Amino acid sequence: MSKRFIFLLINCLVLILGACGGPLIMRLYFIHGGEIIWFSSWLETAGWPVIIIPLISQYIRRRSEEVNPKFFIMNIRVLIGSAVVGILTGLDDYLYAYGVAKLPVSTSSLVIATQLGFVAVFAFFIVRQKFTAYSINAVVLMMIGAGVLAINSNGDRPAGESKSDYIIGFFMTLGAAVLYGLVLVLVELVYQRAKQEINYTLVLEFQLVMCFFATLFCTLGLVADKGFQKLSREPQNYSIGSVMYYVVAILNAFLWQCFFLGVVGVINYSSSLLSGIIITLALPLNEVFGVVFYHEKFTASKGVSLILALWGFVSYFYGEYKQTMKKKDMAKKEEVQVGRVELPPHQQTLDA
Repeated sequence: MSKRFIFLLINCLVLILGACGGPLIMRLYFIHGGEIIWFSSWLETAGWPVIIIPLISQYIRRRSEEVNPKFFIMNIRVLIGSAVVGILTGLDDYLYAYGVAKLPVSTSSLVIATQLGFVAVFAFFIVRQKFTAYSINAVVLMMIGAGVLAINSNGDRPAGESKSDYIIGFFMTLGAAVLYGLVLVLVELVYQRAKQEINYTLVLEFQLVMCFFATLFCTLGLVADKGFQKLSREPQNYSIGSVMYYVVAILNAFLWQCFFLGVVGVINYSSSLLSGIIITLALPLNEVFGVVFYHEKFTASKGVSLILALWGFVSYFYGEYKQTMKKKDMAKKEEVQVGRVELPPHQQTLDA
């Protein structure tokens, strides 16, 4: 078993932990009396100092291989790009936290899954990624799935919540899916125009800067909403105790950083395709966990939406797989043709 495979396996496990645990713990904060949406959104990226640990590890490795290496290798172009993406991520965090506050976790997970369809749309317009029959099929299926949930909203509305609050939460979550689809494409655009090598260290630095600016954005939101005054009182009113309040907050920050670091690690050691597949696998797990731990209703509309979402995911990633295989085959054919051209004429005849 190679060292690379071991690191890939570790990152896969970290990603699964974050993708399943993050939404569940965020919902737990609201279920037991948490009300500050800006604080919940702040926690999604507040664990950014954790990223300094693997950055130090990378720096120590580079010191053994290079003379006087820089601690930060990011150029100004990537720095500005990651800061802009970070601000958009902060806004996305707020939209998502608002949705989780109003919707069951099983519902919000299905709605947020539509982001893949928006990724395909934004990628077409921004980075000129071509639509395929598979990506169009995925977009249509996911939009139908979201529509099914919206039409049958009465079935899983939490007790004591008005229909208007539920609908607002639904569309805030859908807005988060749209915005995160844009964010992912903008990340790809920044990488394309980076004018420097994209390696694991640079990706970690990008994540660090992005999370810092997202946290800064949410901090300003907390200040504007007078959230810090509310934070001083909220632990005492938490239904499962003030100690558990802080435990939930710390777990929230930790699990979301696991998610971000897992995504970065899996992409580095394998591919974005595998990263997307793992996140997809977390979707049915979140459905099950929501029903088991929070006693949420699993309605027929959720079942239909889940099937459509998984069908859309499979369609999208199968299309991506076919495109990747096609590019590899074309690259191999080009290599063979170049090799034949470089051979002397008599060797080409013998080879034929």
